[in-house]
Amino acid sequence: PSQTVSTLLLCNLFFQIALCPNDHEVHIYKKDGAKWTKIHELKEHNGQVTGIDWAPESNRIVTCGADRNAYVWTLKEGVWKPTLVILRINRAARCVKWSPKENKFAVGSGSRLISICYFEQENDWWVCKHIKKPIRSTILSLDWHPNNVLLAAGSCDFKCRVFSAYIKEVEEKPSPTPWGSKMPFGEVLFESGGSEAQVQASGGGGGGWVHSVCFSHSGNRLAWVSHDSTVSVAEGGKTGTVSSLSSETLPLLCVTFITENSLIAAGHDCYPVLFVYDGAKVSLTFGGKLDVPKQAAQKGISARERFQNLDRRASESQGTDKDLNTLHKNSISQISLLEGGRSQCTKFCTTGMDGGMSIWDVKTLESAMKDLKIV
Repeated sequence: PSQTVSTLLLCNLFFQIALCPNDHEVHIYKKDGAKWTKIHELKEHNGQVTGIDWAPESNRIVTCGADRNAYVWTLKEGVWKPTLVILRINRAARCVKWSPKENKFAVGSGSRLISICYFEQENDWWVCKHIKKPIRSTILSLDWHPNNVLLAAGSCDFKCRVFSAYIKEVEEKPSPTPWGSKMPFGEVLFESGGSEAQVQASGGGGGGWVHSVCFSHSGNRLAWVSHDSTVSVAEGGKTGTVSSLSSETLPLLCVTFITENSLIAAGHDCYPVLFVYDGAKVSLTFGGKLDVPKQAAQKGISARERFQNLDRRASESQGTDKDLNTLHKNSISQISLLEGGRSQCTKFCTTGMDGGMSIWDVKTLESAMKDLKIV
């Protein structure tokens, strides 16, 4: 679609996408051959939609927005019906994420708290509990641990944290994990702010807003990217080992594991990049840029043609989207895994602020780039 894509999730059953064109609506498109056809419009929010998540098993969509509300959408007789969720927040909701078992979801907001929402059978409505301490700023990103209990959150206070989101009303007591064994609701099991040097330089605060967080398939590793162009990976366990890498790219906005040792990240440089984590050496290394343009034969440009181009474009520095040799022409805001999951991803999707969506085949990338190795 030509609109700006703010969030996207794929329903694997019908190959559909849900997106927000930077307003209060959500549009659902279905792929018909090579074409995308808009089949639904979800209109209930009265503020910009800031988060969308589509539950693949229950086929429910949850949305949140700047109107401080969240809605759970259920498809009934071909029509998406909304159910209001009372979040009890006084600032805009920023992100939303279904848990793996789809029996609850988390909403991060500018109210410096996380709303853990679950369905109360007795009253037939969605209720929430709040995780507040020690959050000191807006929540920008969320991700659930595979055990359906632990929740990772990145925020504007430069911190990445792991909380317990155990709701005794809807689930059994959780088993111990490398992140901890005692998990009362709201317990902080991990907190970090970036690389050790950055933490020391900033007095313990880290180096930038945490834009994206992601657990590995096993749940034993957690990755996050921050606004200081740093990528970090933490190992669960008593040591709480954190490996950080200051990349040479512009700030990254999204990150995800594609194997237990490999991560894909993307952001303001408009192309996805690979990072490789070595658990034995406890080190994180740059694996390569994944969007390498084909080298086209270019003729030499004369001085006359150069000045004609300058005159047409007003100035040499005043470029356009066409000057970028990347597939996306603006920042990439989200990465979604399509096939294989976080254990062995074979296809993933990137969406950008240029309104574009691209699907990448991992094996094709490996064969096209001789130095690329995904482990």
